[in-house]
Amino acid sequence: KVKYFTITRGDIPQKSITAAYMLDKNTGYIKVRSFGETTYPEMLIALAQLSQENFKSLVIDLRDNTGGYMNSAVQMANEFLPKNKLIVYMEGRKSPRQDFRSDGHGSYQKLPLCVLINEGSASASEIFAGAIQDNDRGTIIGRRSFGKGLVQQQLGFPDGSMIRLTIARYYTPSGRCIQKPFTAGDTKDYESDIVTRYEHGEFFSQDSIKHQGPAYHTGIGRTVYGGGGITPDIFVPEDTLGMTSYYKQAAMSGLILQFAFTYTDNNRPKLNTFVDMMSLSKYLVQQNTVEQFATYAEKNGLKRRNLMIRKSHKLLEKFINSRIIYNIMDDQAWTAYINLDDPTIEKALSVFKKNEAFPKKPSIKK
Repeated sequence: KVKYFTITRGDIPQKSITAAYMLDKNTGYIKVRSFGETTYPEMLIALAQLSQENFKSLVIDLRDNTGGYMNSAVQMANEFLPKNKLIVYMEGRKSPRQDFRSDGHGSYQKLPLCVLINEGSASASEIFAGAIQDNDRGTIIGRRSFGKGLVQQQLGFPDGSMIRLTIARYYTPSGRCIQKPFTAGDTKDYESDIVTRYEHGEFFSQDSIKHQGPAYHTGIGRTVYGGGGITPDIFVPEDTLGMTSYYKQAAMSGLILQFAFTYTDNNRPKLNTFVDMMSLSKYLVQQNTVEQFATYAEKNGLKRRNLMIRKSHKLLEKFINSRIIYNIMDDQAWTAYINLDDPTIEKALSVFKKNEAFPKKPSIKK
């Protein structure tokens, strides 16, 4: 029979900060997924939580953060910078320069800091990373960021529609333009920039990074380059070990997500007995989820390739188990699992261990 339900529409909170936990006994970690209206207060809450665990250094993860509100990035940077430090400025052909500076009220001005970025970090992420780098406030680790630094203004029309008009560009404190170059009529090359970087080898070798812009200098004289995006102080290549066509098909077809959802649903009573990520992840390893997935995938159109499955076993296991952990727990548990053995995280921990989070003034060559 037809059943009738009364549904009340509710608010669905979209959190900007999806994880805040301790990487080790001294190092706090904050994952910022995007920059929204609540990002800054969310960060203050996360920092307060980490303070209760006596963190002495901090990793801020902006990888794959596509940006959002500029003001949130400025507020975040302000928390770590001394008074009157330039955070970002914007300027356009018809827009006079407008500076954004720190007010000196930040509570973490001397905290050792590492910021993680990659090719998916854009806009407000680049504003934050650029402010930290150009003010020599922390160490940037990862791969060159996306290169989106346009200021857009919304103009409304009588019918309710709007257009976004680009009126200026964002610049880092040293004067670098965050926006990657664009030549009129060169839309195809502009839109395929990330693919071009990949094909050129930039994701795998620091020497393959081609700086198209001029050299600039940070407060203590370190050389940084313009031409789009933020180039990290420490480069970490993309890890493609174990990558096969079978793994790519499994991931891109959505079969891993479907299997993880089905597995979670079929085993929910048992999975719900685990109270932390580590115990659940150890249990899942014992269940040989990769073999279960291969059988499931073959029934759903993905031909079984045993050699490729063996080669990609670690990648498959990580992806499959991470989604099951996400389904049964939350974003933070998923992030903590993904970060296990992450080379960029390990590099940040190494920087703190060597007391190298604060950049040093370059030596003068005689």
